[in-house]
Amino acid sequence: MAQATSKACSVPGCCCYSQKQPYLSFHSFPVHGEVRRRWIQAIRREEGPDFTIQTGSTYVCSRHFTLDDYVLGMSSPFSITILRLKADAVPSLFPWNDFTPGGKMDRAEIKKALYDALKREHDYATPLPAGMLDGTVEYIEYLEAQLKNALRPPSSDLFGRYCASDDQMRFYTRFPSERVFRIFWESIAPSASRLLSWTEAQRIGEGSGDLLASPSPPSTLPLIDEFLIYCMQVAVGAKEQVIADTFRIRLTAVSRVTITWANYLYFLLGALPLWASREKVKAAMPGKFKKCCPDVRVILDCAEIPAAAAATASSSRSRASSRCRNGTTFKPYFKGLIGVAPHGLVTFFSPLYAGSVSDEEMTKVSGVLPLLEPGDEVVAGEGFGIGELLSGVGAKLVAAPVERSARSGITREDGEKTQAVARLRTVAGRVIGRIKSNHIWDSPVPPALMGTVRQIWHNCCVMVNFQGPLSLDED
Repeated sequence: MAQATSKACSVPGCCCYSQKQPYLSFHSFPVHGEVRRRWIQAIRREEGPDFTIQTGSTYVCSRHFTLDDYVLGMSSPFSITILRLKADAVPSLFPWNDFTPGGKMDRAEIKKALYDALKREHDYATPLPAGMLDGTVEYIEYLEAQLKNALRPPSSDLFGRYCASDDQMRFYTRFPSERVFRIFWESIAPSASRLLSWTEAQRIGEGSGDLLASPSPPSTLPLIDEFLIYCMQVAVGAKEQVIADTFRIRLTAVSRVTITWANYLYFLLGALPLWASREKVKAAMPGKFKKCCPDVRVILDCAEIPAAAAATASSSRSRASSRCRNGTTFKPYFKGLIGVAPHGLVTFFSPLYAGSVSDEEMTKVSGVLPLLEPGDEVVAGEGFGIGELLSGVGAKLVAAPVERSARSGITREDGEKTQAVARLRTVAGRVIGRIKSNHIWDSPVPPALMGTVRQIWHNCCVMVNFQGPLSLDED
């Protein structure tokens, strides 16, 4: 499989490459003008025999830009928000200024800084201000963690090793390619860098911690590796012990990282608008459905995932009823309602309910009915008796003509519509298959993650839209 050309940062002292740091973005030099001259001056390199700026091969990585240098944008109506570099942005964060923006110090400021430093030199007699020792201890602990992280083999190589190709990216993260993942990562990395661990957030929520005075201890894992841990447990379904051995961390740290990222993604992805307007659905409607089902707004179907017995059986009566009359053991499960647009994007999903809830009751309480408008048509999975519920909001349940008129003759138009309804149900089934391809759903969720099932389910339903369009020719 052909690999994308590696991009390298041209700033002196910066060793960032796109293959080793896929979560960074690499920006080409401006073609000409004042901004190009300011870039060259900012990075302290002049064009000559040893340095030539070539369009498409000379870059500056995103480490050298501030958040103010970017502007939010949308790549498409159904995609996530991404960051784009402003046209007049100039790199300002470099090793020689400790990656802090700001202008140059004038001569008076330099003399004052040197004088203040000399005054503090070997000043053992002056007592330390109250609280300074505590801050010093915290800073020493931070430096020790940084040193420990520097002495160990670089953990960030794990992401590069496990996700070196598009095939590996699909297996470990469910993203279809490195490009799609990079767009996603660039949109979440700025806020992810300020994450509190889940245990720290709980402590603050209970009133035993201070958000400002008690920051989380620095993590020894890069953010990209923490996200890989979440993906390995959710997408790959790897056991916690295997992940702990791979990243050389404690077993408890695996669940802590997974829970932290599950909640972070839950709040982040929850802000994305999923429900599409009638106009957008019709504009994206595949041609094979426009003739027979032009007004279909959504396809509703049910997804089932296994649940631990302890999560559903709260009494001896429940445990007794979990054994069927024929002697076989009933396996408890959760179920959720999934809404899919005809072109294959998830536009609605419900929370998880106990498996005993009927499809009609689940549809009623899920919240999908208020989203429908008069005149909308809905295709539902076989056995969904929700026609009356839809009529109450002015919508209509589309049934295959063969199901309505089995006794009478079938016309050609009826046959075409029957095939269209069957294909629409297949679209929903394949999308649900993508959601359940996250191998965490192959078996009951580990006990340590039971309190986070709702968040993980939410994230899987939203992130399936990043996997790209379905190939409807296979239907």
